[in-house]
Amino acid sequence: MSGETVVTRFAPSPTGRLHLGHAVSAIRAHDFARERGGRFVLRIEDIDGTRSRPEFVAGILEDLAWLGLRWDALAFQSERLATYEAALDRLKARGLVYPCFCTRAEIAASASAPQGDVGPAYPGTCRGLSAAEIASRTGACCWRLDMPKALAETGALTWHDAAAGWIVADPLAQGDVVLARKDAPASYHLAVTLDDAAQGVTDVVRGVDLFAATDVHRVLQALLELPVPSYHHHPLVVDAAGRRLAKRDGALSLAEMRAGGEDGATLAARLRRGIGSRFPGEDLS
Repeated sequence: MSGETVVTRFAPSPTGRLHLGHAVSAIRAHDFARERGGRFVLRIEDIDGTRSRPEFVAGILEDLAWLGLRWDALAFQSERLATYEAALDRLKARGLVYPCFCTRAEIAASASAPQGDVGPAYPGTCRGLSAAEIASRTGACCWRLDMPKALAETGALTWHDAAAGWIVADPLAQGDVVLARKDAPASYHLAVTLDDAAQGVTDVVRGVDLFAATDVHRVLQALLELPVPSYHHHPLVVDAAGRRLAKRDGALSLAEMRAGGEDGATLAARLRRGIGSRFPGEDLS
């Protein structure tokens, strides 16, 4: 990548207000690009139609501006649905994906043991359905990547993380991941991989909770002939009990901090200096 312009991105979902964990990730991605004379992309991952809200999009822009961050491009996943569909069609034509009619409860009940960070890996129940069986189903389906078949095409794959070094991908541990959900035209895995390529992202700066997901993204990059960025997975911000901050757990939002009198520029400077004794799991240096 010698001589290539560095491009990073921050890609929140507008399903709630940003909290300190988001602030740390956004600052890291922003500063990584700025320190190298590069570009910083803000991508709104808004294809979850049941939870994405316009007011949360406005809140993201407000919070990042309050922190003093500026972006060079603003992108919305909802404007790229045709791109996701086209990529999925390419994989369908090659027989690398299959429709799955299972519910989450059925998957959990059939799994022999929990795997990965997002629950049990899918046991492949629908992988062997015949064309007649598929035609007889009337319920909604998602589309899953046939991981063994995909890896037979790609062979062994590697990717590089700034802290961990070269990683030999182990996507089989993630099972046959969903590429298009029952209620959305693309899953996180498919959308983020295509978006990073389309937006010229050279360096992915994100939390270590997505470390294993990179194995899946590496497979999709190989199948769809996409460039492979460098990865920089950072520690998560956690609370006093060692739990990572999350919207669903009521983590204090940046908006609430602002309403309480916190100054955004001061907060950003404190995070950059690594002063964050309330969050022992995060090294902010």
